[in-house]
Amino acid sequence: MVRNLLIAIAFAALAAPAQPVRAYFARTGTACTEYDIEKSAAGNAEYRRLGGRGVPLIVAGTEKMSGFSERGLDALLTRAGRRR
Repeated sequence: MVRNLLIAIAFAALAAPAQPVRAYFARTGTACTEYDIEKSAAGNAEYRRLGGRGVPLIVAGTEKMSGFSERGLDALLTRAGRRR
């Protein structure tokens, strides 16, 4: 479980890739904040500021990744300081 680490997910409402990410976080008990980049002007602005390409854009600390793979997300969270 990640503690004291802000994790944000930017996604588009109709983007199927957001579902596996949500399932991953639910299964691992990892808290995150979600931003719908189609419905939230602030979320869209942050997505663009971060250089987002594709969805989901996952940001944990200073680490970020576009798209989703469980192995890639495990590595990202470890680099960002996940405590197991």
